[in-house]
Amino acid sequence: MKKRLLSLALGLVVCVLSFGNNGHPRYFTTESGKKETLNLIKKEKWAKDVFDGLTSRVEKYSSKGPEWLSSRLQMYWNTHSTDVYIKGEYYDHAGGEKAPAPTVMYNGSRGNSTVYRRPKLEDIEPYAEDRRGMYLANTSLKGEPMEWAPISKTGRIVESINKEIVGIACDAAFLWWLTGKDEYASMAASVFDTYMTGIYYRNVPVDLNHGHQQTLVGMTTFEVIHEAIIKTLVPLYDFLYPYLYKTRPEKIQIYASAFKKWAENIIANGVPHNNWNLMQARFVMDIALILEDNSLYADGKGREYYIDYIINRSSIRQWSLKQLAEYGYDSNTGIWAECPGYSSVVVGDYAQFVSLFDRNLGHDLTKDIPVISKAVSAMPQYLFPNMMQVGFGDTHPSYLRTDIFKYMVANAQQHGKKDEEEHFTRMLKLFDPNAEKLSDGQAKMPVAVSSFFSDKPLKLNPKTKAGTIDDYVTPSFYSPNVSWLVQRNGMNRENSLMISLNGSDGNHMHANGISMELYGKGYPLAPDAGIGTMGYSGLDYLEYYSQFPSHNTVCVDGISSYPVMKSNHAFKLRNMYPASAAKVPYQPVSYSEVYFREPESNSDQTRLNGIINTSDSTGYYVDIFRSKKVEGSDKMHDYFYHNMGQVMTLKAADGTDLNLQPTQELAFAGAHLYAYSYIYDKKSAQTDKNIKAEYTINMPDKNDITMNMWMKGEKDREVFSALSPMTEGISRIKDMPYDIKKQPTLTFVARQKGEAWTRPFVSIFQPVTKSSPSAISSVEYPSVKSEGGSGSNVAVKVNLKNGNCDLILSSDANSYLCSSEDAETKSTYSICRTKEGSPVLVFMGNGTYYKCGAMEIRASVPGDVLVYTENGKWKCTSSSDAVITVGGVSHEVKAGEGEVILK
Repeated sequence: MKKRLLSLALGLVVCVLSFGNNGHPRYFTTESGKKETLNLIKKEKWAKDVFDGLTSRVEKYSSKGPEWLSSRLQMYWNTHSTDVYIKGEYYDHAGGEKAPAPTVMYNGSRGNSTVYRRPKLEDIEPYAEDRRGMYLANTSLKGEPMEWAPISKTGRIVESINKEIVGIACDAAFLWWLTGKDEYASMAASVFDTYMTGIYYRNVPVDLNHGHQQTLVGMTTFEVIHEAIIKTLVPLYDFLYPYLYKTRPEKIQIYASAFKKWAENIIANGVPHNNWNLMQARFVMDIALILEDNSLYADGKGREYYIDYIINRSSIRQWSLKQLAEYGYDSNTGIWAECPGYSSVVVGDYAQFVSLFDRNLGHDLTKDIPVISKAVSAMPQYLFPNMMQVGFGDTHPSYLRTDIFKYMVANAQQHGKKDEEEHFTRMLKLFDPNAEKLSDGQAKMPVAVSSFFSDKPLKLNPKTKAGTIDDYVTPSFYSPNVSWLVQRNGMNRENSLMISLNGSDGNHMHANGISMELYGKGYPLAPDAGIGTMGYSGLDYLEYYSQFPSHNTVCVDGISSYPVMKSNHAFKLRNMYPASAAKVPYQPVSYSEVYFREPESNSDQTRLNGIINTSDSTGYYVDIFRSKKVEGSDKMHDYFYHNMGQVMTLKAADGTDLNLQPTQELAFAGAHLYAYSYIYDKKSAQTDKNIKAEYTINMPDKNDITMNMWMKGEKDREVFSALSPMTEGISRIKDMPYDIKKQPTLTFVARQKGEAWTRPFVSIFQPVTKSSPSAISSVEYPSVKSEGGSGSNVAVKVNLKNGNCDLILSSDANSYLCSSEDAETKSTYSICRTKEGSPVLVFMGNGTYYKCGAMEIRASVPGDVLVYTENGKWKCTSSSDAVITVGGVSHEVKAGEGEVILK
């Protein structure tokens, strides 16, 4: 019988499909799917391999008898404790009334960290519960002796053991459904019955500290989002239901009540405004799909109730799918309001919901939440040219997860959306080169039940070719909901440059002001520090990794900080060229300028970043950072820069020694941040000289990579070379040129005493290799004349080895004229490249007037104008109506015309 249509608040109508007579299974497949699965195993090698792998894994334990596996579950076998007590993030004790049956043991702590090794199933004593804790090997002691470990010291070992056991039982349930062998069913039923009865008689844990943790706890773990064992229990129950109904009919209501208790706990606890909400929703949705109709339960809460709750309803800690998407996604950019690592989780969860709705409800969720498609399409914008994500916030950079594209292809195929099918197929084939083989059944599949169903190889259109990365990224991109922007001059792994700039807006963010990451020669050479060695509850995270001094930013008076995790401290984008998300060719120059009010010191900060190409395969970065306290009385402004590598040199730009001496500065002493105390091996020199630093990665192939850095000198400035804790954010990346975890981070600090507005930090960066040396011969800083303003004007002259010369001018305002050498301008940023004394490229950023030699630009309103010569022709793009004069001939250019040839 078809279920009634549910009219949903978010505008969609979902039909809760019947599965035959509302029977089981219904989660992965239906009873009619058995024949198809058996045929798949018979015809497809990958399917036979998966089946054989599952059979081997299950029979290893089913041959030992039906209760061998269930007896290794971590339960309160003797005490039958109904109540669990914790203190914050650690287990305290269990007690309460004695339940009629053993109950499920609780995890030791919120985090994974423990010195004890998780035992193999074969090494676990049956029916083990001891007041002393768990008998485990201590890996921190010589010889790794066995000892009694208090539960609070065991991390998440309890959960890990139970998940493995339930996983094997799930495999056995599937094999019973497929083959009818009772040996599989009896073992699976023993595990399921023991565990779910234990949940039924257990209560939600109580935090003796009466703290925030009480709002996060699940039935078995310290976070409701860690209750992943549900994802295995659900299909276990679904496949095994007929056997359970036949052998334990009196327990069916107990199982259902246990599942519902779990769902109610997840709805009541957790976090509604970030990635947690979706993980919570997925667990509840999974439970809902294997429950019976509302009418079969005394409280009226069955399948329809919980599906409706997830889709429609919002409570204090559980928002509807639509409300969460409206809160977290920028509808213009498709970017989620968390750091990239957690954004990947969210887009994956939404894409899985699309798949779940398609498979179980027959409804296209993307029609009701269209930002899902945009979010999947936007994910490549996070990528550096090495195809790995940028690393701001609590991110561990990685390659894009490709299942999101697969889910979107399947959705498009099911609902006849040809254009979307082609779009996402092209993305899938680009980011997963193995997709074609999987489609043809040639690749190996995971030994998992899901490989036959939700993860089954997707048939792709062989005529659809893989896309190119430039189809999915743009030269510039800005998403205000996370205060993040990027600039690229290409996506070539070895030669392209890219800047990632972030503030602190959204979740899993750090106190980092205007933080910069720089890419070069295949690596994030100037990376974000990461999350720390103990996660975001660890001391090193709280004191260092989440704070200003671990980032490439400027810290004022040693005190700059603000709340981390959920942060609301965005920068404001003032100017950007090219425009964000504009589908234009990569430009020979790009720039951005942002403003930030640092709250702790009440300081104004701006950062101007540029990329300037010197050839088709080389270029350099411009970084101009201004900083001052609003009310004056500036003590100091510290410019922090961290770079990959094992060797750092710091000298005067002319090559002379700075006579660096050991120092105790950069310290907590003086009422500064704790983070300063994490910096060590500090040497410094007080100097007004221009400096040059080199950060070198000693490569295994001897083609060493070096980041060259030139910085303008100023009076009252002290420069430091130092080491900082290892760059944990990139420590999980495979095939790095050295052991990131064992190498401290090369650190440069420039301390400007007093304000750093009229004496900003002005730097040029260029990544090079031994086989492809620097295109820059020298960097100079000519004097600047101005007709007004604050005096925050700088000029940088970059002399190139090919004889060309780039003259860069920057001012904090575009309302007054400033000049240096042969250039004068009313703009905040400008470039004039000369060849044999004549301009060949001119760029005016956020300006109305620029003149260099015979080249003149006049714009009606402040805008960005690029003029350059190529193959004997002058080309121009302009964001404002402008008059361009070249060699005495004037040309009118209209705003937004795109690239035009000046005739």
